[in-house]
Order: sequence, then C-alpha cells, then structure tokens
Amino acid sequence: MALPSTLDRTLDALADPTRRAIVARLAEGDAGVNELAAPFAISLPAISRHLKVLEQAGLITRTRDAQRRPCRLRVEPLIEIAHWADHTRAAWEQRLDRLGAYLDTQHEQKRDSK
Repeated sequence: MALPSTLDRTLDALADPTRRAIVARLAEGDAGVNELAAPFAISLPAISRHLKVLEQAGLITRTRDAQRRPCRLRVEPLIEIAHWADHTRAAWEQRLDRLGAYLDTQHEQKRDSK
C-alpha cells in the first residue's frame, strides 16, 4: 500500500468537523489545549487526539511555553489544498467550456437543418 500524500493526510484530517473548527479557531491566533477545548462538549483527551491528527497532517505545530503548550496553525497544507482546488476547478471549467461549444455547434446544426 502506498503512503498517503500530504494532500491526502490534510484532507483526511479536515474531514472531521471538530478538527475543522479547531483549524478555524487557530486561524485567529495561537491557542492552548484548554482554549481549543472550551467550545466542545468532549473530553480533553479527545481534543488531544484531534490535535495529534492535525499535527501529524502538518496542519498545526505545538510548542512549549513554560507550563503552556500553545498550538499554531501551519498554512502550507491549506495553500496546497487551495492550489489543488484551483487546478481542479480550471480543468472542469475547460471541460464545461468545450461541452458548451459542442452543444452550441449541435444546436446550430439542428437549426440549419430545419
């Protein structure tokens, strides 16, 4: 079995709504585990497991600041998703443009044959 790509790990990590909410919170600035856990009705160990998934996907880093272990968002994986989405969107737009041109041609031929 092939190892998952960075994009696969990022998308897998973001598939969970709790992790997406954590990423959204960290987009506002660094936060500790207790701050990140506050809006959720789940245990601190569960939040820690979510943070571990995000960290393994490269979406966050955790540092040590005295007693505190703040989490920080890493934007590089999100930029990779944006590039992938832009590329995919452009490919589909080209396909739809070709389909539109084909349908226009078919419509004109049908109209001319009447």
